[in-house]
Amino acid sequence: MSAKFSIQDKTTPLRGVFSMRVIDRSGMVIREYRDHNMIVNSAREALAKLVSEGDPSKCISRFAVGINDEPPTPTDTIITGMYRNAIVAHEFPEPGVVKFKWQLGYEEANGMNIVEYGLLCEDDSLFARKTREAIYKASDIAFDGEWSIIF
Repeated sequence: MSAKFSIQDKTTPLRGVFSMRVIDRSGMVIREYRDHNMIVNSAREALAKLVSEGDPSKCISRFAVGINDEPPTPTDTIITGMYRNAIVAHEFPEPGVVKFKWQLGYEEANGMNIVEYGLLCEDDSLFARKTREAIYKASDIAFDGEWSIIF
């Protein structure tokens, strides 16, 4: 009798770490935050296409903020009320880890009550999602953050 299992049952799940700093105009850090995030199902499709076909539309290239405070689930596909920016840089701090650096400037996304964060592929498909308590974005604060994906 053979055991029934899926490939995912026998692999380490993708993990991620979300961190950010909220900075006032004087450069003072007024909040810091670090926690795990949800790698959504479409990330697995993106990785499969990237490693098999080298599909450039599946490269993570954007960071987004939004207004949906529902907890992340693997079936999430969008960031609600999205404001997005290009990823500032990426690096490989250790084997099996890629860290994406992102920023939201003083003049960006003002007036939003931000509770939702996401990593987006070049084709705007959602790769990872995080929610946290609301931060009202005004012109007197900027965000500076990092998002690590651990393979």
